[in-house]
Amino acid sequence: MRRGYELTVKDQARLDDHYSRQARQAGYPARSVYKLEEIDRKHRLFRPGWRVLDLGCAPGSWSLYAAQKVGGEGLVLGLDLKPAQLKNGEPRLFSLAADLLTASPELAEPWGPFDLVLSDLAPATSGRKEVDQARSLALVKAAWTWAEALLKPGGHFLYKIFQSPEGEDFSRDLKEKFNKVELLKPKATRSRSREIFGLGLGFKPGSGHCDQTSGYGQ
Repeated sequence: MRRGYELTVKDQARLDDHYSRQARQAGYPARSVYKLEEIDRKHRLFRPGWRVLDLGCAPGSWSLYAAQKVGGEGLVLGLDLKPAQLKNGEPRLFSLAADLLTASPELAEPWGPFDLVLSDLAPATSGRKEVDQARSLALVKAAWTWAEALLKPGGHFLYKIFQSPEGEDFSRDLKEKFNKVELLKPKATRSRSREIFGLGLGFKPGSGHCDQTSGYGQ
């Protein structure tokens, strides 16, 4: 392994610690905020006054970052199995407790429609690659059900998914629903992680077909 081109295990551990310390110092509960920040810098995901739905929001880093970006005229709704403790003094930051796999998108309709839907959802891992990939795919398909129901025309959808052939199929099918779909691997992602992010830009309601069949638990 050549230094300067690839990180050693020790180098990666130091980098991981750096992101975690930096997040705590900045008042964010998790290092995942720097993945979102990197994607935002590249694609300018947020606009002042936008409405944002954050699926799988706990412990709250993405919701806090989003609230800062959309400002007082915007709104952020976080949703997770348990309500996240989101305390930044912003009255337009809300959270709901719900199971994405069983609840209806109608639950979030009073806060929508949304300009941007975020999904940092990840399953409880089993250690079996095929099972974990199927569970991740089920979550992202559930997230897409919410996004498709609640996004404004021209809105964006950012989602996390474990890499797999089925995940690639999902992202390819999603291209019919957006002007552009791009796959991303932020630098703050741990090197051993199988996660990747997909970004759909410019939602086109009613166009194309995206397979919603769940692979959960296979």
